[in-house]
Amino acid sequence: MNPNKKRLRRTMMFLNCQKPGLIKDPYIYKPDSIMLDLEDAVAEGEKDAARYSLFHALQEIDYHGVERVVRINGLDTAYWKEDIRVCVAGGADSIRIPKCESAKDIKMVEDAIAAAEKEFGREEGSTLIMAAIESAMGVMKALEICEASDRLFGIALSGGDYTKDLQTTISGGGVELAGARQHLIIAARAAKVQCFDTVFTNLDDMEGFRKEVEMIKMMGFDGKSIVNPRQISVVHEIFTPTEKEIIFSEKVVKEIDEKKAQGIGVFTVDGKMIDIAFYDGAKRVIELAKASGVYKGDL
Repeated sequence: MNPNKKRLRRTMMFLNCQKPGLIKDPYIYKPDSIMLDLEDAVAEGEKDAARYSLFHALQEIDYHGVERVVRINGLDTAYWKEDIRVCVAGGADSIRIPKCESAKDIKMVEDAIAAAEKEFGREEGSTLIMAAIESAMGVMKALEICEASDRLFGIALSGGDYTKDLQTTISGGGVELAGARQHLIIAARAAKVQCFDTVFTNLDDMEGFRKEVEMIKMMGFDGKSIVNPRQISVVHEIFTPTEKEIIFSEKVVKEIDEKKAQGIGVFTVDGKMIDIAFYDGAKRVIELAKASGVYKGDL
């Protein structure tokens, strides 16, 4: 398995490949991932120029460890196959499939990536996949999509197109996205892949953005798509475990390890009843703290 499948992805910032000034140094803002966009952000007559810009950026820019994901054009267009060849030739870390609605979509992209890796001498399996869910059909097929390929590291909700398909609009309150969000989280967890929330486009409402990030963190999302560097610090703050959470998780892990060896199944930590079911969650907090660079323990 590609070791990057489980990497930390709290923030994934969209950038227009048509504008070299945007993609030359986004690493300075320290997002976990950047989304180099060949699809909606690029005008119809500028696809070739955007690919050219993308290839040279991938080849020549040191992104200082920031993951480089490329959103290709839709599978119903004439562009996606060449998009994939350029992504793989340039060395992109992952490819995002827009408007994904079935396992068949994943398989088509997987086959094209495998052929490109062979063509350009890239390591087999080195290019990962993520799928954007943008329709009612995509939501209904989420588990099938999540299980379609070992290359797939996660799925992401695209709220704009999804709400159009529902024949409604994004309200700001989130009620129109609630069902899709929960369904995608359940499917992703069942398939053991990651899940990412849709963008929040009102940059003047940072308080509303904070509340939405807190909500999707509580729902179980791994991170959020973003459109502006101002949003990065808020997401990272909310998705990074607090010192109190880390200390409690350390206690849980150590106590369970000790009590399990003694044949004790239920006990208390800081006055809370704990059993083996808490173990994986506590370990995940510690791993997230390590990945976020705030862990100073010895587990």
